Amino acid sequence: MLGVFSSAIVSPPDELVAAGCRTPSPKISSDALVKRFLDTNSSSVSLQIGDNAQLAYTHHSESLLQPRSFAVKDDIFCLFEGALDNLGSLRQQYGLAKSANEAVLVIEAYKALRDRAPYPPNHVVGHLSGSFAFIVFDNSTSTLFVASDQFGKVPLYWGITADGHVAFADNIELLKGSCGKSLASFPQGCFYSTAVGELRSFENPKHKVTAVPAKEEEIWGATFKVEGPTVLAARE
Repeated sequence: MLGVFSSAIVSPPDELVAAGCRTPSPKISSDALVKRFLDTNSSSVSLQIGDNAQLAYTHHSESLLQPRSFAVKDDIFCLFEGALDNLGSLRQQYGLAKSANEAVLVIEAYKALRDRAPYPPNHVVGHLSGSFAFIVFDNSTSTLFVASDQFGKVPLYWGITADGHVAFADNIELLKGSCGKSLASFPQGCFYSTAVGELRSFENPKHKVTAVPAKEEEIWGATFKVEGPTVLAARE
C-alpha cells in the first residue's frame, strides 16, 4: 500500500529532510513514485484525492494472514494491512455489521476520535489488538492519521520525495529508490496525526519520540525511538 501527501497536508519530518540534505541521493517526484508503484504491481488501484493526496494499493503478493483492505466513508479514506484479533468485539462496540472489515472499523474509530474531542488518540489505537498498519485520510478536514501496531508485525516506512511530499508504504524497496536517504522505518507502537501535529507512542503517550540520525553509510535517514522505559498505557 502507498499513501503520498503534499506539504499542504503534512510537514516533512525535519530529521528526514536533514538526512536527505546531508547525503544527497537520487529521488523521484510523488507522481513518479505512484507510477512506479502501479507499474510494478499488477491489478493496482490508485486514487487522486484533491490536489494534495494520492493513495494506491494492490492485492498482488499480499499475505493471507495480513491482507490489505480499503474503505471510504463520509469522505474518509482508509488503507489497512493486517488483521485485528478483536475485530468482532470492536464491531459490537462501534455498532457495525458482521461484514465490516478492518478498514471500515478504523474509519469508525477515527470518526469517534474526531467527533468526541478531546478523546485521546492513544486510546483509539490502543484498543486495536493484532497486526496492523493503516493510513487514514480525512478529506473533509485535510487530516492524516497513520499508525503501526506495537510489535511492528506489519512493516511501514515513510520518506520524502523529490518534490517534498511525504510518502508512506509497506514496501521498503519502493521508497529506497524514490526517497533517497530521506527515509525511515515508521516506529512500532506509534501514530502520526496532523491534528496532533507530531509523532507519538500510543503505548507510552507521555514519552517523547525522538529521532537518532543514521550513519552516513546507512540507507536510513534516521531511526525513531520512544524515550524511557516501556510501560504500557492503560487501555480501559
